[in-house]
Amino acid sequence: MEAMLGVRFLASEYATGSRHRGRIDSLGLDENGTPVIVEYKRTRDHNVINQALSYLSWLHDHQSQFENLTRERLGSETAQSIDWSNPRIVCIAGGFTHHDLFAVGMIGRRIDLVTYRLFGDVLTLQLAASVPGTAPPARGEAEPAPRPANAAPPKSVQQYLNEAPQDLKDLYADLDEVLLSHGGVQKEMQLHYIAYRRIKNVATVRVQTRSRVLVVNLKLDPDSVELNDGFSRDIRGLGCLGIRDGVEVRIGSYADLERARNLIQQSVNAA
Repeated sequence: MEAMLGVRFLASEYATGSRHRGRIDSLGLDENGTPVIVEYKRTRDHNVINQALSYLSWLHDHQSQFENLTRERLGSETAQSIDWSNPRIVCIAGGFTHHDLFAVGMIGRRIDLVTYRLFGDVLTLQLAASVPGTAPPARGEAEPAPRPANAAPPKSVQQYLNEAPQDLKDLYADLDEVLLSHGGVQKEMQLHYIAYRRIKNVATVRVQTRSRVLVVNLKLDPDSVELNDGFSRDIRGLGCLGIRDGVEVRIGSYADLERARNLIQQSVNAA
């Protein structure tokens, strides 16, 4: 799951109890710290989306159970940092109908439809449709800890971008165009960064207004590229969300963006 979907495995055939009366094919946590329900069907199946939505209802009502499972598998620190703002569904099947591809856009939940193909002993996945979701999740058993009255909410990457000087906004606009120019790459706003992904994240972007730099994490093996002080570095073991093990690139000028183009291309190819 992690190699092909960017999702850390938690459980398979997970029983949902008497009310939902089913077993979730796979549960996991994606690169952004978001809970993921994965449902698999061998061929085209009209019920796979409805079944996954039923399990999403279970997930909203059993947040503490999911957190305990995460704590057992991945540790307390990971369990405490789960992002419940928009849980994700991934449906993998031999194919989807024309109506499926349009229907997921009306549901209001975060859903990826993925098709698979077998070529001999080689398995390939292709993103057929993806919607970011707009409806707020229902509240389940576990309520978030109240924020202290004197504590300011964390500033989002969108706020940092809004407050950035115009030259940095312009530089980001060009970087955004470069990333989205690759077929199938989509943009998703997270709290602390902007994620660009196909099935897995290709890049994440943070905005540092004080230093006037765009910090880009790329899905690359640090041992496979030449690293340059002040421009690129190895981020393995640093616990970065979005792309945990890869290469960080700092883009502060159009010259830096040109230097980064080949690395971006390699990250897209790797995804």
